[in-house]
Amino acid sequence: MYTRFAIYDAPLDDALADFGATWLGWDVRTGSATRQPDVPGLDDITMTPRKYGFHGTLKPPFRLTDGCTVDDLKTATADLAARCSPAQSGGLTLTTLGGFLALTPTGDLTALERVASACVRDLDPFRAPASPDELARRRSAGLTTRQEALMMEWGYPYVMEEFRFHLTLSGRLAQADRTAWMKTAQTHLPPLGNRYDLGSIALCGERPDGRFELIQRYTLTG
Repeated sequence: MYTRFAIYDAPLDDALADFGATWLGWDVRTGSATRQPDVPGLDDITMTPRKYGFHGTLKPPFRLTDGCTVDDLKTATADLAARCSPAQSGGLTLTTLGGFLALTPTGDLTALERVASACVRDLDPFRAPASPDELARRRSAGLTTRQEALMMEWGYPYVMEEFRFHLTLSGRLAQADRTAWMKTAQTHLPPLGNRYDLGSIALCGERPDGRFELIQRYTLTG
């Protein structure tokens, strides 16, 4: 049924999660389309991230390797969550990251990075090797030597020390448009508070139509 899998942080805060789902036009929690705010151009700038839903990536999308089943992956993800303690950081802030709008955490990010690294490392036996086309596409962004090494080891260049937690809100924006879209997003955001909690991890799957949906959520209890 699913072509790829990923481990996400799918926010539990209803106000924030509902904002993300309506802003992007897709609710990863329910696997269903949502009605976006009536904002000219919003459909266009959210087209790229829409298929993934509102999330923070912990282990990037991967194909399941031969010999492993979805049930095996579920069991391993549950075991990981049982070993891994919850993480906190300072509150989220709206920013531009690599030219796209995103919410990024402030303060000490060590705990978030710990959870992400565990997801990448502990579930990697389930990941099929990246295809030559996937590797070429990643390299076209201009990787550093270290990013190339991480990609070859873990299938993705922006993991471990290159990881930066973020919740994506748009595709890449023209420089001249970023300030206006920042202001627009700010008017729709709920209060973000001064602390961000990562208390669970979400196993998500890519459907045949290319959109991701929640398969199962696992509470971090380690």
